[in-house]
Amino acid sequence: MIQKDDRQMIRVKKIAHATYETPDLDQQVEYYTDILGLNLVAKDKDTAYLASTLDHHSVVLRKGGAAQCVKLGFQIGPDDDLDAFDKQTAAHGVKTRRLKDPEPTISDMVAFEDPKGTLMEVFKRPEPQNQNFPKKGIIPHKIGHVAFHCADVKQVTKFYLDVLGFRESDWMADFFSFLRCGTDHHTINLMGTGSNRHFHTAFELRDWGHMQTACDFLSLNGYKLIWGPGRHGIGHNLFAYHRAPNGLITELFAELDRMNEDLGYFEPRPWHRDRPQKPKVWAKDPSASNYWGIMPTDEMHK
Repeated sequence: MIQKDDRQMIRVKKIAHATYETPDLDQQVEYYTDILGLNLVAKDKDTAYLASTLDHHSVVLRKGGAAQCVKLGFQIGPDDDLDAFDKQTAAHGVKTRRLKDPEPTISDMVAFEDPKGTLMEVFKRPEPQNQNFPKKGIIPHKIGHVAFHCADVKQVTKFYLDVLGFRESDWMADFFSFLRCGTDHHTINLMGTGSNRHFHTAFELRDWGHMQTACDFLSLNGYKLIWGPGRHGIGHNLFAYHRAPNGLITELFAELDRMNEDLGYFEPRPWHRDRPQKPKVWAKDPSASNYWGIMPTDEMHK
C-alpha cells in the first residue's frame, strides 16, 4: 500500500466523540452509564453528553426518530491551525461551516459532510478534563473506532485519506478498509455492502481479564453477545459484540495493533503471522475475521 507523505497536510489526530440519534433518550443514557460505565456530564431535554475518563464527552446522544450515528468529532493537534485546516478542506471542493461554541468545551469547529452523509466535526479541544473515574459498569478506556456500511467504500475511503489525513492500515480484499489517524490500527472501518449506515461502535478495554468480566457483566444484565469473544486477524484485537437497547451494535475490544510510523510496521505481538506485520490487503478468508475460528452470526449483518 502507498501511504501519503504530505508533510504540509494538517491531519486529524484523534477521534474525540460520536453523536447518535436515538428514539428513547433516557433508555440509551441508562445503557451508557449503568452498563458501559460512562459518566453523564451534561443533559437537557433532547441531548446528553457522556464522558470517558479523559474528555468532556466521548458520546453525544440526541433524541431522534431512528437509531443512527449522525456525527463524528475529531481533534487536530494543539499546535495545528484550525483556519488552515478549514482552507485545506475547502480546497478539496468540500463545503465547510464554521461553528462557534457548538458543544461544551469546544469553542470553534469546522463542520462538513463525508460522502455518505455523516457530519464531520473537527476542532481543537482544550486540556484534558480529568473526568472522575466511574464506579459502575464496564468502564472502557475510550471510544476506539466507529465502523460503517458504505454504498461506495472506495469513494468514502479516499475522502478520509485525502481530506482528513487518515492512513490505510489494512484492507480485506477490495471491500473493507481499516483506517487510522493515530497509532491505533484503526479508528474508522468502512465496509462496502451497498448501503450507508452504522455498523458498530467500539470501546477499548484493558486486557483479556477486563473482557471476561465485561462479558459476565453484560450477561448478568440481560445483554447477550452476538459475536465473540474472539481475536480478529485484521488488527489482531480481542473482541466481543452486543446490541445496545436502541439496536445499534457495540464492540468491546482489547490488544489492538499499534503502528510504529517511523518503522512502518505494527508493534510485534506473539499472535502475528507476519514478522514484521505491515499494512497489507488480506484475502477474504475466515482467519482475517477471527483467528479463533468462529464466524459472525447472521445477527451481525442485520
